[in-house]
Amino acid sequence: MATYAIGDVQGCFDELQALLGVIGFDRSRDRLWFVGDLVNRGPKSLEVLRFVRSLGERATVVLGNHDLHLVAQHAGVERRRADDSFGDVLAAPDADALVAWLRTRPLMHVEGGWAMVHAGLLPDWSVPKARALAREVEQALAAPNYREFLAHLYGSRPARWSDALAGWDRLRAIVNAMTRMRFCAPDGTMDFEATGREPPPGFRPWFELRSGPEPVLVFGHWSALGLVLTARYCALDSGCVWGGALSALRLEDRWLVQVPSPGYRPIGAGA
Repeated sequence: MATYAIGDVQGCFDELQALLGVIGFDRSRDRLWFVGDLVNRGPKSLEVLRFVRSLGERATVVLGNHDLHLVAQHAGVERRRADDSFGDVLAAPDADALVAWLRTRPLMHVEGGWAMVHAGLLPDWSVPKARALAREVEQALAAPNYREFLAHLYGSRPARWSDALAGWDRLRAIVNAMTRMRFCAPDGTMDFEATGREPPPGFRPWFELRSGPEPVLVFGHWSALGLVLTARYCALDSGCVWGGALSALRLEDRWLVQVPSPGYRPIGAGA
């Protein structure tokens, strides 16, 4: 049995199938971890969702910002954007079942010596604390009134975490850290504007501000950062949808496999 962590797919179904062919994925014994953003920007979000959902317990998916954007659109609480490419999902006869499945994926996954989240974790969040905070959001998304939560999801405030936060502000801050953050300040203030590799003044990449022993952090979201593998973290968004590659890392021995992509979006068109 092997476990493969896979970077942002974003509707790149053909590349995903090619990648699984290279690694020799056996759905009877192997497992796939997806770092979020299964959908959007690429051409085949519907095929990706149907396939990953069909894997059942063989696939572990954490939610990314594009996944939540699809869920919010399906719920009727977020407007369509010009560069969205998941209309195939919304128009599908099984849209309700697919989005319900996506909506109930975790925001963070911790297992063995690994922890997976789409974007990042704030400096003063231990992994156990972050997992507990993620559960708060997961409960809101699974609740009968989840549309009310989605209606209050968007916005970049509060930009700094406090344990005293409550209500929608608390849940929004958790979601923003785990699905949107790239840079933050030493005091935990998050930046949501910069998307390249260079931090704004006073900010640093979030992972540089974490210290102490903890599980290896696996994340995506940051195509401009690209593939980065260190002893403490693994950044797996290698920009498949932008003409980079789709990456898979076998967690047992860190064997890396990549397949190239022709790209479906011009570089610099957005995150």
